[in-house]
Amino acid sequence: METVELLKSIPMFRELNHDELSHIGQVIIERRFDKKSVIFHEGESKEAVFFIKEGLVKTFKTDENGHEQIMSFLKRGEMFPHTGLFNNKSYPATSEALLHTALLAIPVKSFESLLLEVPSMAIKIMRVMSDKIQELQGKLQELTGQDVHDRGQSFILKMAEYYGTVKGDEIHIPFPMTHQDIANVIGTTRETVTRLLNQLRKESILDADRQGFVIYSLEGLRNWKKR
Repeated sequence: METVELLKSIPMFRELNHDELSHIGQVIIERRFDKKSVIFHEGESKEAVFFIKEGLVKTFKTDENGHEQIMSFLKRGEMFPHTGLFNNKSYPATSEALLHTALLAIPVKSFESLLLEVPSMAIKIMRVMSDKIQELQGKLQELTGQDVHDRGQSFILKMAEYYGTVKGDEIHIPFPMTHQDIANVIGTTRETVTRLLNQLRKESILDADRQGFVIYSLEGLRNWKKR
């Protein structure tokens, strides 16, 4: 796929004209990462802004005790980092490729120049940042306002909404995650996640392994109550 056509497939660039896309294409560098490889570490000097061409990426922060708090999961077409673009000189979180992943990287200085030259792109960036802030605020409210059962249920429903593919009567979420990954998202222990998933399996609502989820009954998941 030619660079211009590839850029058109990224939501943030869709409304740009051919000349603007060609200009962006001149500063883009394609980078590839193997599964489970780190793209950048929290605190490292910020060198580039990334757009996902293919693959899956997770971003997370680590506390002083080494505990991982997952901030987001990102799929094809999404940009990262999406916070601290204009006031930080270091990456705000660590990012890791969950699958073999191809990224389009734009050096920070080139990216800043693009935002000055293409105002419509700057507006879209601000919208993305606003959406991510709202997402983080919602996540904090969930962590403080729900018990672990409800947080787990909400997390799987959101994964189905954003990443699920309907196949017959099932919803497939091809997102490789360990029980510890899920625990790090919803703020609980791996053992608790294992118990939650085992209960959902027992009730034939879903199945899960390291390759992702298969939801057999979305309505059953929505109406699932604690036992």
